[in-house]
Amino acid sequence: MSPFDKTCRRTGQCGIPAAERFQEFMTFADLGLSEKVLQAVTTAGYTQPTPIQAEAIPHVLARRDVLGIAQTGTGKTAAFTLPMLTLLEHGRARARMPRTLILEPTRELAAQVEENFSRYGVNQKLNVALLIGGVSFGDQDVKITRGVDVLIATPGRLLDHFERGKLLLTGVELLVIDEADRMLDMGFIPDIERIVKLTPFTRQTLFFSATMPPEIQRLSDAFLSNPVKVEVSKPASAATTITQRLVRTGSEAAAKRETLRHLLNNAVDLQNGIIFCNRKRDIAVLHRSLVRHGFDAVALHGDMDQRSRTLALDAFRAGEVKLLVASDVAARGLDIPAVSHVFNYDTPHHAEDYVHRIGRTGRAGRAGAAFTLVSPADEKSLSAIHSLIGGSIEWEGPSAKSESSRAKPAGEEIGAATAREAGKGRGRSRGGSRRGGEEKGEERSDRRRVSRSQPAEAEPVLDADAAPREEPGQPREDVAVRDASREAKGDGRGEGRNRRSRGARTEREPPAEASAQPAAPAKPAERPARERQASERQAPERQAPERRQRDRHEREDAGSDAVGFGDHVPAFLMRPTGTKPKK
Repeated sequence: MSPFDKTCRRTGQCGIPAAERFQEFMTFADLGLSEKVLQAVTTAGYTQPTPIQAEAIPHVLARRDVLGIAQTGTGKTAAFTLPMLTLLEHGRARARMPRTLILEPTRELAAQVEENFSRYGVNQKLNVALLIGGVSFGDQDVKITRGVDVLIATPGRLLDHFERGKLLLTGVELLVIDEADRMLDMGFIPDIERIVKLTPFTRQTLFFSATMPPEIQRLSDAFLSNPVKVEVSKPASAATTITQRLVRTGSEAAAKRETLRHLLNNAVDLQNGIIFCNRKRDIAVLHRSLVRHGFDAVALHGDMDQRSRTLALDAFRAGEVKLLVASDVAARGLDIPAVSHVFNYDTPHHAEDYVHRIGRTGRAGRAGAAFTLVSPADEKSLSAIHSLIGGSIEWEGPSAKSESSRAKPAGEEIGAATAREAGKGRGRSRGGSRRGGEEKGEERSDRRRVSRSQPAEAEPVLDADAAPREEPGQPREDVAVRDASREAKGDGRGEGRNRRSRGARTEREPPAEASAQPAAPAKPAERPARERQASERQAPERQAPERRQRDRHEREDAGSDAVGFGDHVPAFLMRPTGTKPKK
């Protein structure tokens, strides 16, 4: 007769599921555990099993495959640890061939499972080995070579030992895959599939997960043989002892940190708390900010070495520090019973992570509180969380969603004002501020009007600030006539000089526009260089005496081979075409 049947007959509640009637009447002695295990559980101070333990332990002892679905913090670790200790009392481990294998997604979870075996297996002589990263291969190889009854490992380090030829999985009698949905999120599913193929098909498999997405359902169908499904609560539901609240905040990092500090200073009965961030770099920034403002906090994330991670977690568990700033590495399965508050500094991208995060508080029937900071960019993630948990979360204080839709929060207004002052506003790339855009728009309109009024052959003005201002009553010169006269007067060297001057027009002054009826000449010092050159070409008598003398010498040297077009041609346009006469 099973423990359930005994309890049913004793209480007269056979029509009620065990998960509902266990808490008042069922004890660990009714589950079929060995005396040594019961003694260790009693020494630890536990008398009644949790729903997942009451449902799963009898089936594990009966050598059945189990598919366990329960929210985090319900005692899933003990649900497979206690029956495994009972089953391992008979038999002996062989070198490099573990008898049981437990796969965990993170080092912290693996270390926590090892602590459970040490606590509940105090009356037994079992060899337990832990294979995780950040620890020497040599020490782990020594334990494996001696033979282990329980091997607890992360997938990556386990495959490393197997590929080095230090480990055989052909003797595994019982396989536990814990936090399967977390394995999926971390990309361990290919490694899990490979490891399962290395174990015997006659093994017993225990598969635990908090949620059951389609991919996890597919894996459970592939790994389990005629399993017993144990589901003590609906998937992805939060404990009813947790008070959940949403807090409106701005998108700027400074505004979010200020909102978090306000929550920490005004939280009711804050004994300790875990602050979750989505990104590792935000953890370091937030941790330094909290310490700078006088808060007692430590950080925990995946980029830290194993020793630092262990020290931070141990200090938080021992109550030496009050706040733990962590990534989702601390969201799954960490057993810290006395956490009073959870703060989601970032709204999780995946809705399932929200359930895991807030599940760090309100454990084992205790009361807890969870606050989630929500910025305007988190509306989509918040909708997914509401859909997953099957309800809406209340807003904290006056920052309700209905009010935030009418006015932006203070942090958002501050961030927008800072962005406008720093030139980071949305309109800066299209002309800066409104006044600056109008001024530049008027300038562009003036340029378009000038370009339409000029003939196609006219050179464009590239530097509006450097161009001389045109007098309103001054008529324009016909550009075609001016260019024709230049071509008629120029020669090869003159044309080259003109081309060079046009190529460098971005650095020089634009040519002054001559008029049919010239006004009073300006002072030579104020006239642009190209205007002076044009006047020199039109009035050769104004040339410097040195240049006229040089041209005369050139004509004299050329002799009779010099080519001319009459007295009206300026002297500087006459160039020698022949050779000097022989002396």
